[in-house]
Amino acid sequence: MSLVRAKKHLGQHFLTDKNIAAKIVNGLVHTDKYKQVLEVGPGMGILSDLLLERKDLETYLIDIDVESYHFLQQKYPQLGSRLINGDFLALNLSDIFKDKYAIIGNFPYNISSQILFKILENRSSVVEMVGMFQKEVAERCASKEGTKDYGILSVLIQAYYHIEYLFTVKPGTFNPPPKVNSGVIRLSRNAVETLPCDEKLFWRTVKAGFNQRRKTLRNALSGIIPKDKMDEHPFFDKRAEQLSVNDFIVLTSHLAQLSK
Repeated sequence: MSLVRAKKHLGQHFLTDKNIAAKIVNGLVHTDKYKQVLEVGPGMGILSDLLLERKDLETYLIDIDVESYHFLQQKYPQLGSRLINGDFLALNLSDIFKDKYAIIGNFPYNISSQILFKILENRSSVVEMVGMFQKEVAERCASKEGTKDYGILSVLIQAYYHIEYLFTVKPGTFNPPPKVNSGVIRLSRNAVETLPCDEKLFWRTVKAGFNQRRKTLRNALSGIIPKDKMDEHPFFDKRAEQLSVNDFIVLTSHLAQLSK
């Protein structure tokens, strides 16, 4: 089998270090809660090799790259329909998985935020995710209130998942090497099935607050509720980055009351 060429437009950087690959695959620790795992962007299969050795998991692979898909077809003929040539972001995951599952991958940096939002959209079924991202994105996801990295993804992810920053990966472990360090994180679904507030309003409030993060929430949220309807609640005089996830839940409930 000829090797797959890494394609810049797909953001491909193939991991070559088997020890790092093993650490990523071993990051899947909640397998008592699921039996199926989807690897996104397997490339030439350095993670897939290890996933397919695990008897506790039924592994699915999806790659948008036709060259990778044909390479993996030859490498893993036993996968059959569990090897998918397609776009993860366009995939209807509920067509494939009828039960809880995990997602794993060395994700393309150019679509990392979209991948995380896709996981959030499917949060009722995705109970664990172990993934490699650009280090800054991984750190942003794990950031806490009061830091400059704390933002929309931090709040939305931490509302539904426990997040752990597992380890940093240097550029030299890839072919071709990226220009930045990478970070591996694990998301584990928390016990909250639905937030104790209007979830659509919660998402809207978080996004509006951080889209104008230098403004106080009194100004940033004026598109959601007119300023003349806002009261003296102390959160209105803070900026979004100063509020914890729970603070945003409280604020969302307060906005809902004021809107009545």
